[in-house]
Amino acid sequence: MQLPFFIARRYFLSKKSQRAINIISMISVLGVLVGTAALVIVLSVFNGFEDLILRLYNAFDPDVKIEATQGKTFTYHHFPHEQLRKDPAVAYLQPVIEENALVRYGDKQFIVTVKGVDTLFAATSGVDSMLLDGQFLLQEGDTDFAVLGSGVAYGLQLHLNDFLNPLEFYAPRRDAGSLLNPEEAFNRRYLYTTGIFGIQQEYDSRYVLVPFRFARDIFEFDSLVSAVEITLKEGSDVDAAITRITALTGEGFTVKDRFRQHESIYRIMKSEKWAVFLILSFILIIATFNIIGTLSMLVIEKKKDIAILHSMGADKRMLQRIFLAEGLFINLIGCCLGMTVGLLICWGQQYFGWIELSGSGSFVINAYPVKIEWSDLLFVFLTVFTIGLLAAWYPSRRMVAQSLDLRTVTNDE
Repeated sequence: MQLPFFIARRYFLSKKSQRAINIISMISVLGVLVGTAALVIVLSVFNGFEDLILRLYNAFDPDVKIEATQGKTFTYHHFPHEQLRKDPAVAYLQPVIEENALVRYGDKQFIVTVKGVDTLFAATSGVDSMLLDGQFLLQEGDTDFAVLGSGVAYGLQLHLNDFLNPLEFYAPRRDAGSLLNPEEAFNRRYLYTTGIFGIQQEYDSRYVLVPFRFARDIFEFDSLVSAVEITLKEGSDVDAAITRITALTGEGFTVKDRFRQHESIYRIMKSEKWAVFLILSFILIIATFNIIGTLSMLVIEKKKDIAILHSMGADKRMLQRIFLAEGLFINLIGCCLGMTVGLLICWGQQYFGWIELSGSGSFVINAYPVKIEWSDLLFVFLTVFTIGLLAAWYPSRRMVAQSLDLRTVTNDE
């Protein structure tokens, strides 16, 4: 063990003549501990919410979504769907139709987005696992059904097992000459509801899922589709698959992965996470001021030791390294204890759900979600270590230099 670290360890463990130095040292360790634990916990909670939101979106959105660059629809027959199906990363490919329509139930009506999907949708999405009531059934033989979001069901005051009052769908006819006569201006179709899903408000208050053939009929889309959704095989390289798909589709189409489908939401989540991280880092900087006070008082107390070591041949650089190591001991002990406490709290929250969400009965989860990412832990450690290093560098450099200069002046006199 190098001499500066050996002496610094002795200073840290030994009892000081001034009790205040011991107290300030413990306060310094406690401040770093609390700040580090807060960083670990907050980042893990943000990761938990991000993972939860991603899982909710993944239950509805595909891995890859292809839309026309201009316009709302494109001709599916002219789309290279057969070439895309042969791609080694593509597991499922399905066309979808999304259009707005008016839905009536009894005396209630609601503007919704009707999404027409084929029979693969249940296998490629997780909507069937997000059902609040009923079952996920869109077609059985020649009979079509609808599955709608909980917000739409609430707005319509819908009763799931009401077989006397089906949903009425109204969509404008493409060749309608006048909108004054509803019978001539709108296509009207009827569907019974088999299930109600609850994912999150953006979907629950907007979407009604119907069979693809029903959507094509009511919107009169003979060969037109709104988008093509692709599910990738597990373990596929998403970026490489996106590159190949983009090359096949050409400039007339926009290829979006999960991030690009909700780019603004993901960016907001990331910015909020690191904004909170910066705020807590500033609080940690304030907490490390105690290290400056501790080292300053320790240098004053150890003036005799500094003089003895200097007379024995220790230069200014070695003396500064002793007190720098002392500050790092305080910082690293607080950092390691803080990370341990933070991890224990996060693991306890994961398995026991100690802290519950207020009004948790209305959420898909009851307690705050937590997800520990080791990259965040490494970043927290580096941040705390850097702050502690800077906090220890100043007093170890300035106070030792002043102590040696004062001794030189005294000897000269």
